[in-house]
This record gives sequence, structure tokens and C-alpha cells, in this order.
Amino acid sequence: MIKVLINGCNGKMGQELAKAIEIAPDIETLCGFDRQDTGDNKFPVFTNINDINLIPDVIIDFSIPIATFNILEFAKKHNIPTVVATTGFSNEELEKIKEYSKLFPIFHSSNMSYEINLMSKLVAELAKKLSDSDIEIIETHHNRKIDSPSGTALMLANSINNALDNEMNYEYNRHSRREKRSKNEIGIHSIRGGTESGKHTVMFLGNDETFEITHNVTSRSVFASGAVKAAKFVVLKTPGLYNMNDLV
Repeated sequence: MIKVLINGCNGKMGQELAKAIEIAPDIETLCGFDRQDTGDNKFPVFTNINDINLIPDVIIDFSIPIATFNILEFAKKHNIPTVVATTGFSNEELEKIKEYSKLFPIFHSSNMSYEINLMSKLVAELAKKLSDSDIEIIETHHNRKIDSPSGTALMLANSINNALDNEMNYEYNRHSRREKRSKNEIGIHSIRGGTESGKHTVMFLGNDETFEITHNVTSRSVFASGAVKAAKFVVLKTPGLYNMNDLV
């Protein structure tokens, strides 16, 4: 039985993850870590990282960047494989995660959905075939999401950019600009409101026609199930940085 520590166990995704683990075979929640113990969980919750006295087989992190690096220090100390499902990292922070992965296995993905990772591959191929089109990405999330644009939107943009020899620039805000768009830019737009779990649309706008591809999540359980699969995958690995491409 694989024993899991959930980092950010009181958050929306932490709670969804606990439900997914409860019904999954061969895996169970050993304990959780968060800023406070609400008393609502079926497992022990630690609020001070120095107090954690239960060592899991794997850590799954759904939190915020500062909390991620706290738990990565704990993982480094005890050599624990870790799934990082948190978003909102800076480029410098992503480099730090790479450094940690040289010491113990880390599975990192901006989105734990199989379908969104399939979409990432598809838009890269479309970008090469529709090279004369203008490319825009629109992402929609609930009103409590902190980071903007979403990690998934950036993942899609990076996939397209890599396919186009990294010649594209990202434009997040045209409000202050008074000029027409350039051909080598990807517009990225964020919408926040309601309880939307996550919707991403990539638009290829050509002359007299538009090609759109959209992925829409109706339940957070999709991400939780993906994180469970990632945990089962990474717990068997040697040090290194893994992602959904490796799992798929």
C-alpha cells in the first residue's frame, strides 16, 4: 500500500485528492500538511513541518509556491518522491524544482489532466500547419484562483512556441499598447469568475476562417485522479524530473 502525504490538504484540490485516494486501490492517505488543522479530515494533519513524524512513500502537493518549497525541503531530507501539482511558479522557481529533482524523483505538471496534455500536443502540431494564423489563448477559472495566467495556459503557449522554434512572444495585456499585433506574438487572456474549474481555448485566426480547440473541466476530480496516477508512477522512479508525457 502506497502511503501519501497531502501538502495543502485543506484546500479545494487537497480535499478532492483525499476523496480520490480513498476510492483508489493500493494507495492511502497517511497524513496531511497545511496551515491549520480543521479537524475535518480522516487522517492526521500537521501544521508545523518540524512536527511531521510520519514518513510517507510519496508526497502530493496541491498548494502555493512558498508551501511547495517548504515540503520539498522535507522531501529532500527524507528522500521522498514528490508530485508537484501546484501552479504559479516563476522561471527561477522552476529552475529550483529542477535542482531538487537531481536529488529525488519529482513529477511536475501544470495540469494533471490527460486530455489537456493531449491538447498540448495537438496545438503544437496545429501551430506548424497553421503558421500564417494569429494565435490567441483564453483561459477561464473560478474567482478564487490566485495566479494569472494559469499554468496550463503557459504550458499550451510553451508547447506552441517550442513547435515554432521559440520565435513567439507572449502578450498578456494590450491595454497600454496602441499598435496592431505582431505576427510573432501569442495573446494570453485570463477570465476569473464563479466556480469554473478550468477552461482553455486556443484560437488559430487566419484569413476568413478560425480554428479553435477547447478543453473544459467540469469537476476537479479529473486533476485529483491524474495526481494519483502520477504518484503511483513517480514512487518507483529514480531521481529526475518527470511530467505527464512520461506518464502517458
